[in-house]
Amino acid sequence: MKPAILLIGSNGQVGRELSELLPRVGEVTALDRQGLDINQPGEIRRAIRACRPGWIVNAAAYTAVDKAESEESLARAINADAPSVMAEEAKKIGACLIHYSTDYVFDGTKASPYEEHDPARPQNVYGRTKLEGERAVRESGAAHLIFRTAWVYSTRGRNFLLTILRLATQREELKIVRDQIGAPTLSGEIARATTSILAKIAGGERGAASLPDVSGIYHMTAGGETSWNDFAVAILERAKAAPPDLPWLASATGGLPIIARRVTPISTSEYPTPARRPAYSVLSNVKLNRAFSVQLPDWRKQLDSIFANPPA
Repeated sequence: MKPAILLIGSNGQVGRELSELLPRVGEVTALDRQGLDINQPGEIRRAIRACRPGWIVNAAAYTAVDKAESEESLARAINADAPSVMAEEAKKIGACLIHYSTDYVFDGTKASPYEEHDPARPQNVYGRTKLEGERAVRESGAAHLIFRTAWVYSTRGRNFLLTILRLATQREELKIVRDQIGAPTLSGEIARATTSILAKIAGGERGAASLPDVSGIYHMTAGGETSWNDFAVAILERAKAAPPDLPWLASATGGLPIIARRVTPISTSEYPTPARRPAYSVLSNVKLNRAFSVQLPDWRKQLDSIFANPPA
């Protein structure tokens, strides 16, 4: 019998992809923000108790990094308090909680990829509330898999990819930060990796008895590294070479031509924002590969994939 899976946050970037892939693993109940207000602990408890899933996949998050500086209570309610409640309920029914966190739990002062055991020192409210959520899940006693992701984007929603494409139809010059380094990660690849891991566990490759042994934090990001500036350059190079009738690309540009001619690198100090960002937040994925034989493609290949094989 396929396991029951409760997917929370099915309308987000990763959640939308998971809603398409998780049915391969189990019987999925998918709840978006209309179906479940995660600001209400009572609603979370009722949803979990009604479904009694074997897996709870939490793809909901407050991700407006700058806005979080002035909406700390809301960011904490979604990023910390809600996962805490989910973990408590998971523990009660013997379910496993899959939860996503972020590279922004680190301060960005390291010169090599961060490993899971490196000290977390978030520099902004978003990172702090995500770290609080991690700790609540870990301390709950529930079986859990926490996947830290980074620089997530997709062909839908709000993200750096779509912002660059929109701005490229409005300006001849784009000024983009060059001194923040990370690994742009496609939401579909996160969903595929997650689904692969759950399929292995559900299929008995890692049985229920071994689940406590693999509970913990794993980094799940694209291979390689780049700056926001170089990522923007790569996006525009591929967009200019892409067929003009790609549905998602036409939607992103509003059908307008790309007029951007230059992508000018600037420093973080030249583009001040309410929230501080880590200068270097590349994550090591060695532990993920060692535990589950899963490795996400290099960020360039991920970007290529959406232009070569556009989502429906």
